[in-house]
Amino acid sequence: MAVARPDRLPSLARIAIGRGAGYALLWLLLMPSSKPADLAVGAAVALAATLLSLRFFDPAAGQLHYGSFVALLPHFVWQSILAGIDVARRVFDPRLPLSPGFVACPLDFPEGLARNSFATFTSLMPGTVPCGEKDGALIYHCLDIRQPVVEQLWAEEKLLARAITAGRKHG
Repeated sequence: MAVARPDRLPSLARIAIGRGAGYALLWLLLMPSSKPADLAVGAAVALAATLLSLRFFDPAAGQLHYGSFVALLPHFVWQSILAGIDVARRVFDPRLPLSPGFVACPLDFPEGLARNSFATFTSLMPGTVPCGEKDGALIYHCLDIRQPVVEQLWAEEKLLARAITAGRKHG
């Protein structure tokens, strides 16, 4: 395990407590039991998961802001509903004009977890799906490239940036 610098200890402790609480909550959701043995196993699993996450997912690589993330969920659900309606409408109405193609969307998120999270988040945006990366930009397949797809993606990036801290670019 990497040794934390003394100036990072309060931040590292806060992150470890947050992750540990999240893993404990996940355990309680998956195993809703108040039996002492189950709670003891859950505490051990949460501690192990926290230690492993600190080892393999360095806090400097980014973090999740739980309050902002929860506030983002209604938007995510709404976008998922719109995506389903949009695709169904296009399937059942052949008169709806289509102009399929690819667009490149340069992002401020660094490569790695933050950019992958963004691609996952935007995969439910109506009429678009991320399908690759080239020259630091995500490539999206779109049902209609005449729409302001890149501008919509940038608006989504701003929303997601409130919920996650992308960390610093490593190089």
